[in-house]
Amino acid sequence: MSEVCIIGTGRYIPEEQVTNEDLSSLVDTTDEWIRTRTGIQTRYIATNENTSHLAAKAAKKAMINAGISEKEIDLIIVATMTPDGAMPSTACLVQHYLGAHQAACFDLSAACSGFIYALSVATQFLKTSLYNCALVIGAETISKVMNWQDRSTCVLFGDGAGAVVIQQSQEKGIESIYLGSDGRGHDLLQCEGWPLQNPMHRRELFKKATEGVFPKMTMKGKEVFQFALKRVPYCIQKVLEEGDYGVEEMDHIILHQANDRILESVAKKMKIPQEKFYSNIHRYGNTSAASIPIALDEMREQNILQKGEKLILVGFGGGLTWGAILLTW
Repeated sequence: MSEVCIIGTGRYIPEEQVTNEDLSSLVDTTDEWIRTRTGIQTRYIATNENTSHLAAKAAKKAMINAGISEKEIDLIIVATMTPDGAMPSTACLVQHYLGAHQAACFDLSAACSGFIYALSVATQFLKTSLYNCALVIGAETISKVMNWQDRSTCVLFGDGAGAVVIQQSQEKGIESIYLGSDGRGHDLLQCEGWPLQNPMHRRELFKKATEGVFPKMTMKGKEVFQFALKRVPYCIQKVLEEGDYGVEEMDHIILHQANDRILESVAKKMKIPQEKFYSNIHRYGNTSAASIPIALDEMREQNILQKGEKLILVGFGGGLTWGAILLTW
């Protein structure tokens, strides 16, 4: 099988910045309460762009960074839980915007683990030589499904997109992958879809179901926090074992940016120096599937990532889902 490497990264953030003080005018909260419990100070909200627009702009930047044209892309996967619509896929819209008309396109839904799942799937396509070059994008407009009266969730999330270009290579790249799920925890973090609304189903509810009730995100915060503290160390250990590495050999660990307290707790639990964990949640909040590729692009741009370094990417979220990828930069 071929090796698969990340050859380019890109990110796109909407223009509208929302501070903790801004949110305190909507719900009963304070800047201090949000910062001390989550580490978040600001987040960005899309006001005239949808998920496909954010995704395409991040993808274009990743292609420029990789030095490739749209004609070289033969696979596009968009990880999102907030697509533009039920169909067409957000990936097809991205293909249209980019002009990558020869690429196969589909969306993947694994909530905040979505980018890890999508990168894993794309890697298998390339390793078997079915495709040669892929765009993997994590993009969310979570503001669409946010309950702005729920102070336990609306302070946490933001919109944004991150993308990577991966390609077959002779050099070592993505080395080990681990994915997991537990549907028994489906109600801990969820956003319900459209209700049954045909006139044959419970006729007395049909009118109510067609009155424009939109799905909103709900979360059981304490349970999700405990899930993350249990699963993140397990994910890290699994990819280390598969790659036959010790944790001390890792240069950087990029967790899904959900909460600074999770990062700190994982570092303490695994006795890993906290400086190995990259964090940007104070700027963007939780951008779900977009958080890891946004972080990767920032790290590349700031020259934090050096050729030959070892990285672990870890995602965890609704489903419940989790996963990790160990790679050489």
